[in-house]
Amino acid sequence: MATTTRKPRFQSFSRPKIRIGKVASTGKVYVDYKDTETLKKMLTLNGKIQPRTRIGAAAFEQRMITDAIKRARFMALLPYVGSAQ
Repeated sequence: MATTTRKPRFQSFSRPKIRIGKVASTGKVYVDYKDTETLKKMLTLNGKIQPRTRIGAAAFEQRMITDAIKRARFMALLPYVGSAQ
């Protein structure tokens, strides 16, 4: 019996997951607040932090992302408000 591949019924609009967590030499997972290029991908155009359903992060990863973004904003590495275009 031959198996046929079925075409998906609906188009998928989900984005691929962005790996933000890094593994330290001790084995702990952390998010670096100095990595602004990756943290900018976690923000909307208005400067809001995207929800974890949109990013694809686990709950503990989302808390680390939020803390890293808030630290980066306080250190003036990231803006509090999105760019005015």
